[in-house]
Amino acid sequence: MRRIREVLRLKHELRRSHREIARSLGIANSTVSDYARRASAAGLSWPLPEGLDDAALEAALFPPSPPSRVRRPEPDWDRVHRELQRHKGVTLELLWLEYREAHPDGYQYSWFCGRYREWRGTLDTAMRQVYRAGEKAFVDYAGPTFEVVDPKTGEVHDAMVFVGVLGASNHTFVDVTRSRSLPDWTMSHVRMFEHWGGVPELVIPDNEKAAVHRASRYEPELNPTYRELARHYGTTVLPARPGAPRDKAKAEAAVQNVERRIMAPLRDRKFFSLGELREAVAPLLDELNERPFKKIEGSRRSWFEDLDRPALSPLPAERYEYAEWRKARVNIDYHIQVAHALYSVPHQLGRREVDVRITAHTIEIFHRHRRVAAHLRIHARGAFSTEWSHMPAAHREHAGWTPSKLIAWGGRNGPHTAAFVEQLLARRPHPEQGYRSCLGLKDLLRNYGGERLEAACSRALRIGALTYRSVKSILATGLDRAGDEQHELSLPGRHDNIRGPGYYATPRNGKES
Repeated sequence: MRRIREVLRLKHELRRSHREIARSLGIANSTVSDYARRASAAGLSWPLPEGLDDAALEAALFPPSPPSRVRRPEPDWDRVHRELQRHKGVTLELLWLEYREAHPDGYQYSWFCGRYREWRGTLDTAMRQVYRAGEKAFVDYAGPTFEVVDPKTGEVHDAMVFVGVLGASNHTFVDVTRSRSLPDWTMSHVRMFEHWGGVPELVIPDNEKAAVHRASRYEPELNPTYRELARHYGTTVLPARPGAPRDKAKAEAAVQNVERRIMAPLRDRKFFSLGELREAVAPLLDELNERPFKKIEGSRRSWFEDLDRPALSPLPAERYEYAEWRKARVNIDYHIQVAHALYSVPHQLGRREVDVRITAHTIEIFHRHRRVAAHLRIHARGAFSTEWSHMPAAHREHAGWTPSKLIAWGGRNGPHTAAFVEQLLARRPHPEQGYRSCLGLKDLLRNYGGERLEAACSRALRIGALTYRSVKSILATGLDRAGDEQHELSLPGRHDNIRGPGYYATPRNGKES
């Protein structure tokens, strides 16, 4: 007010121009003109009346604006908030244009935006952010747990509480599991998607060990099983940044609601199985989702039906089958070991590192992101599964023979060959021990021909030499071509150097033995 008094003194008492007054007081010419106009309108001149204090001077120069006679229509802020979440392209400007189209005498855009921000500030923290319908789901575990008593042993186990919440509608899902392990974490997601009947675009977990193999603010490394789950359902996993609670404020608010509305009412009940616990949780979860919001119209259920359900992607045709991924090194025998069983891979991958996908029924083996083998899972310890095409050529030839097949092969060459093979296999504790000898006969067939092999086998049968080496020696020395009588050993009946059986019956040195 001192400045206004000085403006009036310089103008009326010293007759200074507005420009000179502005330069003297360091204010704008327009400000001087405004003060002079207001003083003239209020009927004030210099000197001012005695007893006019600063409050009275301000009231005279700056009277309050008269109240507006027409009350402008207030926008429906609930609808504005919901429409912003319904579609990615909806903006405050578009909603203001629609408001002005319905109410041409309505408020201006700047007032519309400011008033909406004020209204949004009155909501709960988790609701203030604008989440597009079907875009984000937040998942986390509650801190407290349920206790489940084993009815047989009386042992008490903790049951973990998995919580999922959709960003736009706050619709909540709860699952209870035996642990926070990778299988339980993964299958809780499967049940969550099935509960909602669709899949959001993004799933935002905390840096749970089952979800994130290596946490990072910029490039988190997901667990391979979790990454495969996301690929199966056509969604994207975007872990919250470490140390950034605002990234998962929605999940923390949902966990708090679950602890208050579901876990607290059940705190004194005893449960003897997970199934019994899930049956007790289900009606309280429905009640939570049906509970009306305090500061906006509707409930989690109604907002879910209106916003999220139509925007969720459909579920895939087949349910996700849980699978674990491991690394293994191929042994020199072109097999890998998984849970005490052996599975073959192409022999060219010997001593290479491969990725193994393990389900309840199958074993899949990948090398450089390409599947190279698939087997039905074997649960017997020490058992093996070998695919024919994985074996080297020599091994395939050996593995393709059976006793009956080898005997049939010998029969095609001749009856003596078949008889030799049959007796060769019969003399071994296990027929497989004679396979290599029979395969040696095949080499002899190629080198000497079928007729000579048949003759050599006939001779080996007569003299009882039932080995591959005997047949090979007969062929090498040509005995298969010689007559039997020429080569049969014949000894004389009597000879001075042959003692005979009587020698041992006659007493030596004339004495009885």
